[in-house]
Amino acid sequence: METKGAGRSLAWLLATWAATRTLLLLFVFRVYTFSDLDVTSDVSVTYRGWYEVLRQGTFPLDDVTWQYPPAAALPVLSPAALPFLSYEHAFFLLAFLADAVVLVLLLSAHRRPGRSARGVWVWVAGVPLLGPTVYARYDVMVTAVAVAALLAGARHPKAMGALTAFGALLKVWPALLLVGAVRRRAWWSAAVTASGLSALFSLSMPGAFAFLTFQRDRGTEVESLGALFFHVARHFGWQGQVLLNYGSIEFVGPYVEQVSAAALALTLLAFGWLLLWRLRASLWAPHTLAEAAFTAVLLFTVTSRVISPQYMVWLVGLAAVCVSYRASRMGAPALMVVAASFVTVLEFPVGFGHVVVSDGYGVLLLVLRNGLLVAASVTAARRLWRSTVTPAPAAPLPPEPARSRQARVSP
Repeated sequence: METKGAGRSLAWLLATWAATRTLLLLFVFRVYTFSDLDVTSDVSVTYRGWYEVLRQGTFPLDDVTWQYPPAAALPVLSPAALPFLSYEHAFFLLAFLADAVVLVLLLSAHRRPGRSARGVWVWVAGVPLLGPTVYARYDVMVTAVAVAALLAGARHPKAMGALTAFGALLKVWPALLLVGAVRRRAWWSAAVTASGLSALFSLSMPGAFAFLTFQRDRGTEVESLGALFFHVARHFGWQGQVLLNYGSIEFVGPYVEQVSAAALALTLLAFGWLLLWRLRASLWAPHTLAEAAFTAVLLFTVTSRVISPQYMVWLVGLAAVCVSYRASRMGAPALMVVAASFVTVLEFPVGFGHVVVSDGYGVLLLVLRNGLLVAASVTAARRLWRSTVTPAPAAPLPPEPARSRQARVSP
């Protein structure tokens, strides 16, 4: 009976995945229209433009919108593997394949002792809530590498380190997966892989690390936590603008530099907390690695100057790995991330016009989405600390004075 029930549950899961992913493909292939805003233009225009430059053996040095590490060239060039399709259609199918890889990885992991199918359901349900944007960005490919790294975990530290380094050279944030790694082999493997790949890109293609200077000049993007200050300030006469700046819609004007500096300070504060946690943590369980990575990426996403919709794919993937462990305490933050994903698709692309003009509906959506992410970050950080940091022993009470003891025993 138990086997029959498990088989039925798996059938429902696979049917849900197939139905939702078919819808996503129909949207990106424009068989059906998802919203008035075309989310596929990043692939058909931006990625395609980079593709033409990268094919010539150099990075897009004259394009400030190229703000990615050198290995990002690989997903941009990947549609060349399907020459019988147009660039856009090939990219969408490869993004779909990366989604399927994550599903297979989570399905394989949930059969191990101490695991649960909850993680698979988080991925199956969480991804389509973000709408077609998932297949119109290369973040789902990076997430597949990160999920593979975390699932390798303690059993294969060298593989985890190598995958983490590769992921970091795709889009930086997977470097945070090492926050909870305790095996030196994972760190050494990551260092060797990162050094080797960086040297390879630097020698073979000019401008491999030009993205570092492009990132430095970014402002405050309209969907970020700090942007809420300007959304509200516009209703009280703030004299600034919303412009397409460095490839995203950002606020430009008075106090933007200060708010961006405050976001950077919060990021440094988050890094300091993670360092303190790592120094104090003494209780390590099999799921600690995934929980630490999830918490770290949450903290750095929330404090970022940019919270683009595709960033949510990272969080859904890491949340899925966390709750695939039965003993994980990240159930509530994972649900918050899934809820935030649904609000995100209402904010972009469905209601992005409201966000850009800072009307009441747009501000409400941002407050809900960013509020859920802040709550998830705080909850995850508290639970990670409580489950891994041993409370300091209470100081012994000072001995009582001799006269006091005599007074107690006197009749």
